[in-house]
Amino acid sequence: MTIEGKNIGYVFTGSFCTFSKSIEILKKIKKKKANILPIMSYNSYNLDTKFGTAKEIIKQIEEISENTIINTIQGAEPIGPKHLTDIMIIAPASGNTMSKLANDIIDTPATMAAKSHLRNENPLVIAPSTNNGLSGNAMNIGKLLNMKNYYFVPFKQDNPITKPRSIVFDSMQIIPTLEAALEGRQIQPILQQI
Repeated sequence: MTIEGKNIGYVFTGSFCTFSKSIEILKKIKKKKANILPIMSYNSYNLDTKFGTAKEIIKQIEEISENTIINTIQGAEPIGPKHLTDIMIIAPASGNTMSKLANDIIDTPATMAAKSHLRNENPLVIAPSTNNGLSGNAMNIGKLLNMKNYYFVPFKQDNPITKPRSIVFDSMQIIPTLEAALEGRQIQPILQQI
């Protein structure tokens, strides 16, 4: 199924090193004529990092999506009741956010957006990017893989020599994963070779 004409919630969480990849994918999604509802966690919306200032990143996301970013819990809560999204993706999905979703902790705009979206039984796509994906967060990833309406962008070890427990999503697989999730399918293989 194509993403053309679909209302896609695009959530950024605090794995700042992958923001440039996510922004490039955002452009590709827009070129495919999808409607983008941008959402950011508190940290991704407010923190300046070595990867860019919050102000610069916000400007890019809003220009590409042609929408104002939702950055509060109150702003995210109506997503489900108002049927604002057909599908949602969290890219990057930080270890913190995945842990919260796996344990039903709803205390950020990102987690509220996901919870609100899921009330309509629509697909939620996770693009993991975390330094502890193969250690402390492995249990939470396992839980999410077994939850209804959750789909994963294929991922691999980030750098097995210097960061042996770190994983990162394959940005080239985001659009195929969105299309498969709209059909109720998990794209395979989820775990990729480096």
